[in-house]
Amino acid sequence: MSDPAAPRSNRPLVETCAAGRYAWCTCNRSSRHPHCDGSHKGSDFKPMIVELEEEKKVAWCACGRTATAPWCDGSHKEG
Repeated sequence: MSDPAAPRSNRPLVETCAAGRYAWCTCNRSSRHPHCDGSHKGSDFKPMIVELEEEKKVAWCACGRTATAPWCDGSHKEG
């Protein structure tokens, strides 16, 4: 299995998302990180699919160290 690329950010992306389906990047190669843009194709990585039932403010993990993927748990603050 290949390793993910280095994280693009140590800060979460906080945004209000409409109800719907979202793809969270697990390879760290997406130009739309933390949202998947298909850059994982040809690797062992697949996006994590998230369904939001209603509009919601969320904090997407962008550092890749969260234990609550795809949501930020503050792990980026740890050394």
